[in-house]
Amino acid sequence: MAIFEGAGVAIVTPFKSDFSVDYDRFREIIEYQIANGTDCIIVCGTTGESSTLTHEEHLDCIKFCTEVVNHRIPVVAGTGSNATDTAIYLSQEAEKYGVDGLLLVTPYYNKATQNGLIKHYTDIANSVKLPIILYNVQSRTGCNINPETAVYLAKNVENIVAIKEASGNISQVAKLMSLADGCIDLYSGNDDQVVPIMSLGGKGVISVVSNIAPQFMHDMTRAYLDGDVKKACDMQLKSIELCNALFCEVNPIPVKKAVELMGFCDGYLRMPLTEMEPQNVERLKKAMKDFGIEF
Repeated sequence: MAIFEGAGVAIVTPFKSDFSVDYDRFREIIEYQIANGTDCIIVCGTTGESSTLTHEEHLDCIKFCTEVVNHRIPVVAGTGSNATDTAIYLSQEAEKYGVDGLLLVTPYYNKATQNGLIKHYTDIANSVKLPIILYNVQSRTGCNINPETAVYLAKNVENIVAIKEASGNISQVAKLMSLADGCIDLYSGNDDQVVPIMSLGGKGVISVVSNIAPQFMHDMTRAYLDGDVKKACDMQLKSIELCNALFCEVNPIPVKKAVELMGFCDGYLRMPLTEMEPQNVERLKKAMKDFGIEF
């Protein structure tokens, strides 16, 4: 049984002017997501600026999100780290809060060999009982999960059940799924590749776009899951310019601006992320208007 099917939102973390977490706005964002069809909330991932949260803030955000959602939809907590012991600590604490799964990014900066990845993920998985989604995003971490490694983990570690593939390498994803033969669930980590990845057996997407168009992303994945491939494909193509605008600067700078434009938060980013360039703000506004998003 998959943790979720459809479109899960890689949710932003709103900050106040003093850069503390704005829990009132966070609640509003969570409620907006649930009211507009999001199938799962992924809290404290890349888009949630987890890399600049203290451990206490990180865990507080996970606990808060889980309490607000209150089992209405699944909650997956990002608890990955480049230090295995830290990932174990965060994962064990998140499990206490009642999350439905964990998202574990590959070690960054220090990276790891494929054998190191197997040991890293096995140790974390053995420390908890929750289902785990591996997160492969080499462009940000410098570390790739080879298809053979992902399949080995899925077959040998009971609670490693899925992978978020954000490598952008469709050929690698195809090889993974051919080797897996159904032993691992697949989620797209790139909003512009949702339908292609679902055509290879994907269950859906962990989405940045869902922050501002949750119903659309839900409907697109639902159309594919229901067998209306043409509708899903048409929706995917309609979303491409919005996807491009949301990634014209490093994520989550553009989506934080988009959420601000929609009135859900004040758009504050923690350093080293900085304010979006004016010309890119205009590009984002145009893409949102052309897509039909009101702000």
